[in-house]
Amino acid sequence: MTQVSTKPPSGMRDFLAADVVQRRYVLSVVQRVYESFGFVPLETPTIENLSTLLGKYGPEGDQLLYRILHRRERLSRALEAGQPAELDLADEGLRYDLTVPLARVVANYGDLPAFYKRYQIQPVWRADRPAKGRFREFWQCDVDITGTKSLVADAEVCGAVATVLVELGFTDFKILLNHRELLRALVAQAQIPPEQESAALIALDKLDKVGAEGVVKELAEKGLGAGQGEALLGALEAARTPGFLATRAGDTGKPGALAAAELVALLDTARSGPAGKYLAFDPTLARGLSYYTGPIFEITCAGLSGSMGGGGRYDNLIGMFTKRSIPAVGFSLGLERVLLVMGERGMFPALGKGPQLLLCRFADVPASAAISVATTLRQAGVRVEVYADTPALGKQIGYADTIGASFVGILGGNELARGALTLKRLATGEQRTLAVAEAASVILSL
Repeated sequence: MTQVSTKPPSGMRDFLAADVVQRRYVLSVVQRVYESFGFVPLETPTIENLSTLLGKYGPEGDQLLYRILHRRERLSRALEAGQPAELDLADEGLRYDLTVPLARVVANYGDLPAFYKRYQIQPVWRADRPAKGRFREFWQCDVDITGTKSLVADAEVCGAVATVLVELGFTDFKILLNHRELLRALVAQAQIPPEQESAALIALDKLDKVGAEGVVKELAEKGLGAGQGEALLGALEAARTPGFLATRAGDTGKPGALAAAELVALLDTARSGPAGKYLAFDPTLARGLSYYTGPIFEITCAGLSGSMGGGGRYDNLIGMFTKRSIPAVGFSLGLERVLLVMGERGMFPALGKGPQLLLCRFADVPASAAISVATTLRQAGVRVEVYADTPALGKQIGYADTIGASFVGILGGNELARGALTLKRLATGEQRTLAVAEAASVILSL
């Protein structure tokens, strides 16, 4: 008999108690902050129609979509006819991100607010190659504002994400900022033809992973000369010069001037908000997804390869689902990357998991009495586990250590007769007999 693997699929994980508690802690901060900015929650299905997903992420993104072959009759007929189960039999797929589902929702519901501020915290799936901090199933924490081109919206989504990171204890992050139209102008300046623009942006998006030589090599593989790749990197490096944005914005006859002016205005708008001191212009920032149209953002953090999140303005995406043009901007925070850095740095506070008290009893105490005492303690706010059997007391106390309980509550005939509980603190060995309500107060005070 073949041994069945008990491991989850590659790039996917089980989350045990300690992991779940940490995730819930971060998500509670994310939700509270997002709601403080006036965002309302949204959840969408795990599965979307392929017609919704395809053509929104660019060629590389489309290749990473999980497609679902579950039309039994169509699939069976194909197999009976000796035809391969081609992907074109699929007409549904797993959610790739949370932005395209939002665009579908906005197009589908006519009674949403004119300026729809939504947050969404759900898993997404990509058929990517797993690596450190990169999984095939991962969670995104998105904030988006639709219905306005005002840069206040861009500043607000940046501010919400910055506030989350600050409240989680991050101090050394940056929100890199660029503009797709400025980037397009610099690509054209390098004599890269319009039909190769998308390939250039996809290659440039990998700059932090493969370096300048890797970008030039990929561009060459896509048909561009080494001189064009070097010219592009040279133009981007020149854009790092202090004062570049202001100079380009003032030169109204030059391509990208309007985009540069928008970035100057955005930096000024966000200056007094929570994102202000973390924003930094980076002309090499590309963002690989093809639906971005204006300012784009990405979070970097010292010691982390890759980003902790990103986003930008996508004024044309919703219009792909409706006859109306509806502008939008959003920012996505990657939960897994945040957890990775916080874990490596020891940034989590003490988080309670499992019971605070293990309730033990002697054999002469009925189970119903233990349940009654546990219920009273739980109603007072104590997390309690009742030891199901009645072996020797030492074995029960030993079990308390294995589950991380801080206290043992011992219930014998004397305690039962007095309505009391013998409370033992495992860290110190201190032990005393208290009324049940008083025991609860002691536990909760520590």
